[in-house]
Amino acid sequence: MKAVVILSGGPDSVTVAYWAKAQGYDVTAITFDYGQKAQHEIEIAAEIAEGLGIEHRIVDLSNLSEIYEGVTSLVDKSIDVSSEFTDPIIVPFRNGVFMAVTVAYADGVGANHIFYGAHGSDEPFYPDCRREFYEAFQKAAQLGTEKPIEISSPFSDLQKSGIIKAAVELGVPLEKTWSCYLNGPVHCGACESCHNRQKAFKEAGLPDPTEYAQ
Repeated sequence: MKAVVILSGGPDSVTVAYWAKAQGYDVTAITFDYGQKAQHEIEIAAEIAEGLGIEHRIVDLSNLSEIYEGVTSLVDKSIDVSSEFTDPIIVPFRNGVFMAVTVAYADGVGANHIFYGAHGSDEPFYPDCRREFYEAFQKAAQLGTEKPIEISSPFSDLQKSGIIKAAVELGVPLEKTWSCYLNGPVHCGACESCHNRQKAFKEAGLPDPTEYAQ
């Protein structure tokens, strides 16, 4: 069984990659450079894939930064990254763009499964993290390829803290994963994503191995 995992380098997608391999899938990881400030996450994704011994493709979509200019703080350097959820944190239809490319890749390599790391904590804020979204995208993928491609998020019913627990059980090197919206060398500890990471470890009742600048 071939599967493609959309791998960002964060704990959610990394846990999905470990899960897919544990389930016996022949896993390929695909990572996207969409011009994000946090370029370090791409390096982390490559390290994780190497550690798992799986094939890894990095796709250059950095020109998307032109579309997202003035829209999202994750790309536009003139927009400050906030410590709480605000609209500029949203990268419009990012998962849709990633999935479209991943479907094309999966079709080409004969993979019938696509996994990504959406989860319950994201659903209230991000439409492209919801079950109805990826089920609709699966239908579009099947119509567009005439292949039985399945798209799912294995942990969509869990909160982020639940993924942290699953990661520990799967032996994920959480200390290597990257959540920060900024670009290293360590997590800033102040952005919304860092706060979510800290909260998830706390709610899971597990020690946070992450190094934060503050």
